[in-house]
Amino acid sequence: MKFFLDTADVVAIRKAKEMGMCDGVTTNPSLIMKSGRDHKEVIQEISGIVEGPISVEAISEDAEGMVREAEEFSGWGRNIVIKVPMTKEGLKAVRILKDKGIRTNVTLVFSPSQALLAAKAGAAYVSPFVGRLDDISQDGMFLVAEILDIFDNYDFDTEVIVASIRHPGHVVEAARLGAHIATVPAAVLEKLYNHPLTDRGIEKFLADYEKSKK
Repeated sequence: MKFFLDTADVVAIRKAKEMGMCDGVTTNPSLIMKSGRDHKEVIQEISGIVEGPISVEAISEDAEGMVREAEEFSGWGRNIVIKVPMTKEGLKAVRILKDKGIRTNVTLVFSPSQALLAAKAGAAYVSPFVGRLDDISQDGMFLVAEILDIFDNYDFDTEVIVASIRHPGHVVEAARLGAHIATVPAAVLEKLYNHPLTDRGIEKFLADYEKSKK
């Protein structure tokens, strides 16, 4: 499973890349705003760090506007993917952009039928938001399983990005289901490799080593 980092924090991206844990990046206007920097400047810097896909979100609500923004954003780096909302206009934009050779990531997916339509339209990626489903007492990971089953039935090239990840359990379950990608906030990535028993074991090893020197 590939790991994308869900952030616009360049420092966090560099750290994740150093560990080999950054196969791509997903951003949105809210994450860019948190950085306090110019949108284009941040994306171009990230593009210079990360070799894999970088999702940049279109903000227009109509297909024509999305396509116009996509053509602009795709010029910001060689690895730009356009995030498009799961709407009728979004699907129109996906089909147009597919014909133009611009890859898309259909976001805000909350049902298997939405994922199916996005794949049919030609999306490179679909992003089911598992955490937001969990928030309303629905099983977000069950949605991922349904989407993967459908895609396997028809050999779609579209990859599933498990998004809105809230905790390490989401990442582990995504991997168990065979999801192609998990896009992980930096805070969750930190939790993935931490465990109190690991820390306790290291402390004991070091204590035993110090005793052995006396």
